[in-house]
Amino acid sequence: MQNSDQALPVKDRRPDALGDLKIIPDEIICSILEHLTPRDVGRLACVSSVMYIFCNEEPLWMSLCLKKASGLLQYKGSWKKTALHLEDPPIEYDESCTRLLHFDGFYSPFLYRRYYRCHTVLDGFSFDSQLVKRKKIVTREEFDRECAEEPILLSGLADTWPARNTWTIGQLLTRYGDTAFRISQRSVRSISMKFKDYVAYMNVQHDEDPLYIFDYKFGENAQGLLEDYRVPDLFQEDLFNVLGGDMRPSYRWVIIGPHRSGASWHVDPALTSAWNTLLCGRKRWALYPPGRVPLGVTVHVNEDDGDVNIETPSSLEWWLDFYPLLADDDKPIECTQLPGETIVVPSGWWHCVLNLETTIAVTQNFVDSKNFEFVCLDFAPGYRHKGVCRAGLLALEEESLEGGGKNTSAGDHDMSYPDLTRKEKRVRVNRCGEIQNHEEDTNRVSKSHDSSKQDFSYDINFLAKFLDEDRDHYNFPWSSGNCTGKREMREWLYKLWAGKPEMRELIWKGACLALNAGKWLELLEEICNFHKLPTLTAEEKLPVGNGSNPVYLMADCVVKIFVEGGFESSIYGLGTELEFYSLLAKVNSPLKNYIPDVLASGILYVENGSYTIVPWDGKGVLDVIGKCNLTLLNCKQEEFPFGIWSKKQFEYRSAWVSVSKLSTSDGCNRIWPYIITKRCKGKMFAQLRDALSGEDVLNLASFLGEQLRNLHLLPCPPFNESSLSDKLKTEPPFNNGFVEDVVDTSSVPAEWEIFIRTLARKKKNLVNRLTAWGHPIPKALIHKVDEYIPDDFVKLLDIYQDENGLNKVCKPCSWIHSDIMDDNVYMEPCCASSRSNGNAADTGPMVNGSTNGYDEFGEAKSWHCSHIIDFSNLSIGDPIYDVIPIHLDIFRGDSSLFKQFLESYKLPLVRRMQQHGSGGGKFSRLSYHAMCYCILHEDNVLGTIFSTWKELRTAKSWEEVEMTVWGELNNYKGYA
Repeated sequence: MQNSDQALPVKDRRPDALGDLKIIPDEIICSILEHLTPRDVGRLACVSSVMYIFCNEEPLWMSLCLKKASGLLQYKGSWKKTALHLEDPPIEYDESCTRLLHFDGFYSPFLYRRYYRCHTVLDGFSFDSQLVKRKKIVTREEFDRECAEEPILLSGLADTWPARNTWTIGQLLTRYGDTAFRISQRSVRSISMKFKDYVAYMNVQHDEDPLYIFDYKFGENAQGLLEDYRVPDLFQEDLFNVLGGDMRPSYRWVIIGPHRSGASWHVDPALTSAWNTLLCGRKRWALYPPGRVPLGVTVHVNEDDGDVNIETPSSLEWWLDFYPLLADDDKPIECTQLPGETIVVPSGWWHCVLNLETTIAVTQNFVDSKNFEFVCLDFAPGYRHKGVCRAGLLALEEESLEGGGKNTSAGDHDMSYPDLTRKEKRVRVNRCGEIQNHEEDTNRVSKSHDSSKQDFSYDINFLAKFLDEDRDHYNFPWSSGNCTGKREMREWLYKLWAGKPEMRELIWKGACLALNAGKWLELLEEICNFHKLPTLTAEEKLPVGNGSNPVYLMADCVVKIFVEGGFESSIYGLGTELEFYSLLAKVNSPLKNYIPDVLASGILYVENGSYTIVPWDGKGVLDVIGKCNLTLLNCKQEEFPFGIWSKKQFEYRSAWVSVSKLSTSDGCNRIWPYIITKRCKGKMFAQLRDALSGEDVLNLASFLGEQLRNLHLLPCPPFNESSLSDKLKTEPPFNNGFVEDVVDTSSVPAEWEIFIRTLARKKKNLVNRLTAWGHPIPKALIHKVDEYIPDDFVKLLDIYQDENGLNKVCKPCSWIHSDIMDDNVYMEPCCASSRSNGNAADTGPMVNGSTNGYDEFGEAKSWHCSHIIDFSNLSIGDPIYDVIPIHLDIFRGDSSLFKQFLESYKLPLVRRMQQHGSGGGKFSRLSYHAMCYCILHEDNVLGTIFSTWKELRTAKSWEEVEMTVWGELNNYKGYA
């Protein structure tokens, strides 16, 4: 420090430059700036000298750039230049980036520490005490016996790989310089860089947390890399292998990063295990056993859906700022991984990785018989068990829960849509902004770790004690952080059950954890005994993966237990389905030939501690149902009190209510409607999609057009306006504490009134709902959605008066299946020659012993559609609704199939061209109607659209999306 006699002290410019903002810590100011736009940051830089300093920090511009960037990124030498390049500014702005101003009289410990992290070197940062065991190649038996429960470094597994010699920066640059690889960074959008651009970035960057290639699709863009290595024999067992294509969760990554890059503290997704083989460079690893949260890390567990979010410093920041605070007993298990070594990270272990130099590695996560139950446990609904698996018993201690244990995550407090209310429990182990009082901090973390270790065991029986006793896989919210979807998880278990009979004891344990399979089997056995169905075989004891309810495939029949949405939703589902089947028989519709026969239906419930079953055909109100105080239409005993119009009223009432509230609010959660139908022969289209010929798929499109025509020609049950419930008629304009717009339906025919009211309700808080769904729905379009959706949904109907002065709607009011997807269409095999001659119906289906599209003699065969199943989501309204799942799921956007479908459909989707009412414009476009229904859909249809048409993620308007996806509808006139 200089003597005051030799130099005048420099005045601290911070107070004058910041004014009233001087009381805000520097790290808070920097955090606030990250929420501004690049243009606003540029304006703020002109306010004062200190703001100029803050607004020209490279970490700030890196954050702004990554929030804006999407798709292919090219680094321009600095993050400010890169961010401004995305704003497309005039050339003089680019030149100004090189002329930075300098000011004295300002010192920030926060900025200095960050600057130090950005420029530190890691040459002496390796750890050689070998706390992680090192071994040569071991046998599977030795590995299971000695190495499966703790991390271990294995050498020799990659000695014969071509990658051992060819995976260097230079050789990869030669082979894949123009190949784009995905980048793992703080952006919510998908970012990639050409490898040559990434190498150029690595050579000049000075980032605290540099960009890191972490590409799970490298096998698609650089297939040669898959040929350079093979999965070691020790890890060949991977139970996720039964899932193919897009159904399988991401599981393998190529990892390339410069020094200072790395992976911050985390537990691998779904409590899987992982192996990581290093081919180039050195990595420093730190690991903690399950349940022991590292210092500086906060675990957020959402009380509603069990979503786990981990707040953690970067790996470099943790080692520089937090690691020195640890007492020797609290330090993690550590090692330095060298080229050619493979580290194995068991299920549930916390780990953090820091690249000491430029590294290249390959890693895979896997599920084997050792961790299978833990993976299933993590898929179970609820939140307590997820917190305990990661944070140990700290997750249960009230004193460790901030704010009394219940918190609303940032930004959630202003969301009014019930499904978006996110209550979190936070387990926090001393996340410090400023590192002070080291001795006190060390004592606190030691006590926390001692508490978390007490009586904690990473044992499946111990952890299962923290499952929610009332958990219901079919109704509890599904965590957005799960590595796979609900249906995919059920399909995985069912495929394991069918394909690995030798493992059924283990698979059953996992299914009981994830699905509560024992509960559903108990109900199934009661139904089978009552109806004298054949004794269940082992193959029949697990529900199939598709569908939203427990569905069991038996030898000659299918049993479906209605549970989705709770009892009230279930009873309307079965009641409407039975009304529909009755109508098919009454009018003798040709559609009935393509729908499975109903064998039985009824209500199963618990009374005085034992099960009781009452047969029910949908007519009348059984005593057990009458006790549930449901809102019913006024109807005769021989009619269907839980038919389609009652269901529509229920859908309107529940348009704002979360599924979890519907499933528990009615007090009748021990009553289960069920139906037994004849089992279809053949296979689902979902199983055959990739094996079908082009002709078969075109025939499928024609079949769907014909049967949808038959469905939409069915007469709707008469609607009596007086049957509207009093609640619907007199409902005040207040709901959930918010003023609801009064919908003027005075001109709307009675049968359309509920349809319009339901759409209006679904529009409420639409922006919040789309924001919660997030990627891949573009944020820019979410902000424009209220401008696109009509203020008055009556305009979609184009109401006019006929010659008698009666209000008429240009749309037909039709029965709607709502869910014709690839798992609800069955196909049967037939001889190709017969099919081509038009005699498929005469020859009948072939035996089911054929495989891969060939019969037992090797002769190619064709497939024809035989059945449409699952009518539990029946509705009434605009027939365009049925077109949505067919085009998006079955056709996957194929315009030629869509045209073929429409040619066979032959019904007008509007009865007349618009001449009255709204005066044309967008309301005259069928594509606009379809797009509005997609946006308002209760399922994330938009996610499917932006996953199918990836180019639309950069669309400037909803009209662009509409015309790309649904433009073909505007060419369709139908046949009056």
